[in-house]
Amino acid sequence: MSNNSGIHFEISERKILLRLFDLLFVGVSLYLVSTFFEFDYFRVYDKHWAWFLVLALYISVFGTVLELYDLQKSSRLDTVLGTVLMTTSATVLFYLLTPFYTPSLPENRLQILYFYLAILFGLYLWRWAYITFISSPRFFKKVLLVGETSNIKSIVDAFANADPNYKIIGFINCEIEKKETIKYTGLQEYEPADLHQIIKEESISEVVIASYNSENITPAIYSDLIMLLEKGFPIKEYTQVYEDITYRVPVQFVGKDFYKYFPFSRNNKNKLYLTYRRLFDVLLASVGVLIGLLILPLVLIGNAIGNRGPLFYSQERVGQNGVPFKIFKFRTMIKNAETNKAVWATKNDSRITAFGKFLRVSRLDEMPQFINILKGDMSLIGPRPERPYFVKELSQVIPFYETRHIIKPGLTGWAQVKARYGSSVDDSLLKLQYDLYYIKHRSFLLDINIIVKTLSTVIFFRGQ
Repeated sequence: MSNNSGIHFEISERKILLRLFDLLFVGVSLYLVSTFFEFDYFRVYDKHWAWFLVLALYISVFGTVLELYDLQKSSRLDTVLGTVLMTTSATVLFYLLTPFYTPSLPENRLQILYFYLAILFGLYLWRWAYITFISSPRFFKKVLLVGETSNIKSIVDAFANADPNYKIIGFINCEIEKKETIKYTGLQEYEPADLHQIIKEESISEVVIASYNSENITPAIYSDLIMLLEKGFPIKEYTQVYEDITYRVPVQFVGKDFYKYFPFSRNNKNKLYLTYRRLFDVLLASVGVLIGLLILPLVLIGNAIGNRGPLFYSQERVGQNGVPFKIFKFRTMIKNAETNKAVWATKNDSRITAFGKFLRVSRLDEMPQFINILKGDMSLIGPRPERPYFVKELSQVIPFYETRHIIKPGLTGWAQVKARYGSSVDDSLLKLQYDLYYIKHRSFLLDINIIVKTLSTVIFFRGQ
């Protein structure tokens, strides 16, 4: 049987498409404006080719920070216009402010408006085309699940919001027929004997095996899967697919074969990478301390008016290898916020002061932790350190929770930029999945990605 699956684009391919065609549409738009209007500030066919490289760099950087390349937002017209406007505004502003690398400011200020509108039109036109064609059902990646019925719902729910172009068409129950079987009505169920026909009729791109125990797969289905594999049809295991499209490790699906899921990054033992990380930490923490000293007078005034109490707050947290240390923060809660025992902080917590709320959403309350980084208790990037009370509580109900302590905790991290503020066991499970993904895949590029996304978090005030 040949694979007649339709055309689809992987996540990495869509991200590359977005970036490349952003530049192509902007270049064409600028060319058309310079051809049909009196616009000579920026000519794409000129000898000054470096001008376009600088423009491309600005669009890429500001587009990343302002979430222009977020696949969820890029699939909806209602969110695209806002990100395109912000990216265009930031790009044009910085382009005009760097005349050494870009054209000199034009005498006719109308040229700037042409320049702005040309970039805005180019970016928005391509995003409209992307949503209309690339992000449409015709390019969805169609998938068929094969697994136990009891597992299907959790798998479907996990994939539902991860990738808008990942479409689960239906499932096949791989278990031997039982008298009392669990029925799942949220997805079309097909008969095992129809496996090959479904793949052909529905243009299935891959089969995902969603079984906790491979021994549950019937011999007939096993034989069909082997036949598909021998013909080159993609067959994947659901935990790997889960990790690939959600960027987190599905610890809730990991059983006794846990060692298969945690081949942690070699960089955790790489001396060169660890040396770079420490130098990077010291450099940025030193800059952070200097910036903190500059804004300290404003924080002192705000604390005196809005907090009325001590400025600094220290608390015991669990660090690398489970070793406790004292973390430093600007105080954001009322004095004696916890009189009896440790309590989860929640969104709109009544214990947070008015000024403390500002410190949290702007992330300024975390600035004293640059001192922890200089001391070596923390790193710039890593899992957020938790309090001993909660570590003890969470490690009893969440599998592999203490695995997050094999590296230094961080000021920011993959969980902080991918998940919202957590105040429950379920939230902690989600953040653990992201933390373990970082530990498993940590690298220079992932570190840069986290820093860029942290800037987005600060700009859009997504603090606690």
